[in-house]
Amino acid sequence: MMTQNQTGQMLSALLGWAQGTFASKIELGDGKAAVTREVDGGLQTIEIKLPAVVTTDLRLNEPRYASLPNIMKAKKKPLDKKSPADFGVDTSPRLKVLKTEEPSGRKAGIKVKTVAELVDKLKNEAGVL
Repeated sequence: MMTQNQTGQMLSALLGWAQGTFASKIELGDGKAAVTREVDGGLQTIEIKLPAVVTTDLRLNEPRYASLPNIMKAKKKPLDKKSPADFGVDTSPRLKVLKTEEPSGRKAGIKVKTVAELVDKLKNEAGVL
């Protein structure tokens, strides 16, 4: 089972198609799609070529609520059960987990009094600058 918004991106990579993620609005036209999504600073709109994989945000769809008569009709309707094999889909796992382990514990931090002391420690002790 995949979680954390991986399915759309992985499917897009496997198919070699463009992708739009967390879509809150989609406009189709002329072999392209304008996909709008919410970002920290407002809205972002990208244009992607079709075919494409688009994952959606909950704001994309306004739900239609079923009326009681329609619910009662639906209960009487027969339901055909199908398996993925009926559609020629192979559901065998394609990913293999090699190893899972907990991350190592964090080292204790240190406090510095000045920016100069911080820069000195980053250069000389940590070797990151």
